[in-house]
Amino acid sequence: MKMTKRHLAAFVAIGSLSAGSITVWAHDGASSDDGTIDNAKITHAHHDAQHGGDAGHLPAVQSGNIQLVSKLALKNVVPGKIADVGVHNGYAYLGAWGGETCKYNGVHVVDIRNPATPKEVAFIGSKEGSYPGEGVQALSISTTSFTGDILVTNNEKCNDNTGFGGFNIYDVTNPAHPTPLTEGYGDSTVNGQGKKAANETHSVFAWDAGDKAYAVIVDNEEGRDVDIIDITNPKKPKLIREYDLDEDFRLIVQTDPSNLVQIFLHDMVVKQIAGRQIMLLSYWDGGYVKLDVTVPTAATYVADSDFGLVDPELLEQAGLSEVPEGNAHQAEFTLNNDYIIAADEDFSPTGFDASSDDGGQFFAVPGSNTPAIPVGGTLSGETVYGGRACIGDVAVPAGDGTQIAVVARGLCTFTEKIANVEAAGGYVGAIVVNREGADGCTAFGMSVAGTIPAVSVDRGVGYDLFDLAGYNEAVCLAGVGQELPGVALGALGDTVEMRSFFDGWGYVHLYSNTNGKLVELDTYAIPEAMDPAFADGFGDLSVHEVATSLVDPALAYISYYSGGFRVVRILNGKLVEVGKFIDEGGNNFWGVQAFMHAGTEYVAASDRDHGLYIFKVMTP
Repeated sequence: MKMTKRHLAAFVAIGSLSAGSITVWAHDGASSDDGTIDNAKITHAHHDAQHGGDAGHLPAVQSGNIQLVSKLALKNVVPGKIADVGVHNGYAYLGAWGGETCKYNGVHVVDIRNPATPKEVAFIGSKEGSYPGEGVQALSISTTSFTGDILVTNNEKCNDNTGFGGFNIYDVTNPAHPTPLTEGYGDSTVNGQGKKAANETHSVFAWDAGDKAYAVIVDNEEGRDVDIIDITNPKKPKLIREYDLDEDFRLIVQTDPSNLVQIFLHDMVVKQIAGRQIMLLSYWDGGYVKLDVTVPTAATYVADSDFGLVDPELLEQAGLSEVPEGNAHQAEFTLNNDYIIAADEDFSPTGFDASSDDGGQFFAVPGSNTPAIPVGGTLSGETVYGGRACIGDVAVPAGDGTQIAVVARGLCTFTEKIANVEAAGGYVGAIVVNREGADGCTAFGMSVAGTIPAVSVDRGVGYDLFDLAGYNEAVCLAGVGQELPGVALGALGDTVEMRSFFDGWGYVHLYSNTNGKLVELDTYAIPEAMDPAFADGFGDLSVHEVATSLVDPALAYISYYSGGFRVVRILNGKLVEVGKFIDEGGNNFWGVQAFMHAGTEYVAASDRDHGLYIFKVMTP
């Protein structure tokens, strides 16, 4: 992930505050072995932490003319194992990802030519240590080099030593006997520096452009994260162009609300509209973006969305006024292209902000396995500088029982630092300040254990806490310093306050599909997602994906994780729920895809804990 930096500008609502959560930042360097979660591993860490987190589920329900046609438990499935689903020519393809267990990763191939009796017919195993996730798509292409059906999948790593990145292309003209055409192809440079293996890829989408075919992948490891590949010959793919949208198309970046700083590609689709190839990109805090990629090497801006100053669903359903979190995750055009329906993924119903007594608000990222600040609660205290807090350093001075220790990143793990702060005694929390260097300076996440709340902040915030002048990020990025210069051990800094508050789960947008700035017509969320009573213990109540109907321009299908399978209809410019399904024992839906069989529309949905569900929705 890439961050547009704004020191002391505003808070950012980040990741889950519960123990075990991980929040991730930045995009332009390499991860370190001290527990830092940033840069190269950001997307892998993001989804390890967030897909399928909280236990529990909502009650079973079936309404709105939804018929459960069949469900199929797939082989070697543990809770959380199944990822995205794609459907093509009578077969469903479901990813088995590595975020839960780093084995049996790959793609399940299911014969659904009779939707009532699906049958698993093949399994495409990933290379050891790699796995697919968001990008599972099958399609037909006809080029000068290949005619038939292909399957494209992404590669992320669950084992750095054996896994590879890039994306894969399989010949699935005979789906029961898939054949690899390309495995592990992708960009193998980071910021111009060559490396041995392709960068990890979070998603992939391919399209047939007549005599040529292309794929676009999400490059996890650098700012130019929109990578377009010529796959006209699927055995010899070729990277032809890279884009960094917030650099190449600056107008997609909005200045307010100022918490929208995580600007990176998450997902995309391409559709031919009025004879042009239009790419719809979900660019996280950069919003939803339309590009004309008819000439892939010369993409042009068509439209983009901005988030409002106040979260509309939280205000409407809960009466709470907070800034939106952004998180543009996935989007689709409706059948007639009049609308865009888009899904903001947000796994944390809690927000977090921090401020100092000199009037500045700042970004702070809670650690992965340290105590949370209870929702509605605060943690405050005077800051005390504790140095680097590693074994062998001068000991952290004791606090007075109300203070917050500030320590510098470097040399040892974050868990060791927090343990040494706890050993000193007298601290109610800890703040870790980033160090200098090419992979330092900016905000970052921490994989860390401890018994007091711990957060991380960027280098500039550390300067501000102790009123140091002269912070220069360019100098920081080029430097090697570890500790804050001129700050003595035990020095007192600003008094800070950190706050946790309810801000709801992820939800759905409806946009008019126009050019320029997209006009938001409506938003939709299940009621439980905006109710503080459902913030914990009912599973993840965020939207994940939307699929639009292949026969009805006003109908869409939604996978809502523990919120189940939802059906919405566009009525008078509004998204109206017309059906819902949650199985006995609950669901955990990741992917959703409409398909046709014998002239009737069906919907395939991937349940993370089980396998494949197939629905038929009678016209509401």
